[in-house]
Amino acid sequence: MTLRRPILVVAFEGWNDAGEAASLAASYLARAWRAEPVATIDAEEFYDFTSTRPEVAVGEDSTRAIIWPDTEILGARIPGSHHDLVIVRGVEPQLRWKTFCALVVEAAVQLGAEMAVTLGALLADVPHSAPARVSGASDDRELAERLCLVRPRYEGPTGIIGVLSDAFSASGIPTASLWAAVPHYVHQLTSPKAALALVERSSGLLGAPVDAHELRVAARDYERRVDERIADDAEAAAYVAALESQGDADWGEVSEEKSLPLEDSHSLAAEVEQFLEDHRSSD
Repeated sequence: MTLRRPILVVAFEGWNDAGEAASLAASYLARAWRAEPVATIDAEEFYDFTSTRPEVAVGEDSTRAIIWPDTEILGARIPGSHHDLVIVRGVEPQLRWKTFCALVVEAAVQLGAEMAVTLGALLADVPHSAPARVSGASDDRELAERLCLVRPRYEGPTGIIGVLSDAFSASGIPTASLWAAVPHYVHQLTSPKAALALVERSSGLLGAPVDAHELRVAARDYERRVDERIADDAEAAAYVAALESQGDADWGEVSEEKSLPLEDSHSLAAEVEQFLEDHRSSD
């Protein structure tokens, strides 16, 4: 598949994926833009199969197949955008992270990726009733300024997203990291509301709107189900009410990254395009 100056979007299930929001967002983008397989990274060297187990699937003819947790690399052409898309998705590996990241970077270079966007989701003291907040950071000073991100200040344990972001930066691929906040008191539920926020922000970078109707419907249903859960629990209801009363400013403290402004997609895409043009010229 020949792609035009692609932007890479990466998400993994596991430690970086509270409420399964990041992996759901990546899968939604892949389906919305009809992404096609480009390559896979075989799971054999990178997974402990007693932790991330392969699955058995039974076909219509009753034949059985083993589905291994390979990492998928998908490509999609984006109509109306200056850039096409590469999506990397899978389960966070347990083994040989340096080698794994080197393979992802190699694939990104071979596909001509000009920029990478990593998606993650974290548990935070935010109410389920509010629109999900997305915060972002970048090691690239100019990219951070253009997209209103901050330079990362987090210190502590990290996941594959953090290691891969460092590998992209070391290879000269500018990288932005986007994180959605998920209410910690319903961490066991998949959060389509947080996934929706990541989808909208990612599509904004490409300047190509995505029909997110399914996610919006799922987000309303998610909010309704959580409302029902806490309705009969006075303590939980009081806690959520307290979070709601704190106001939007306090929710920005959920991470070290800066909460992103609600720019329209054309404005955001124009900033990305200008940055990449300047980046190519300087190279």
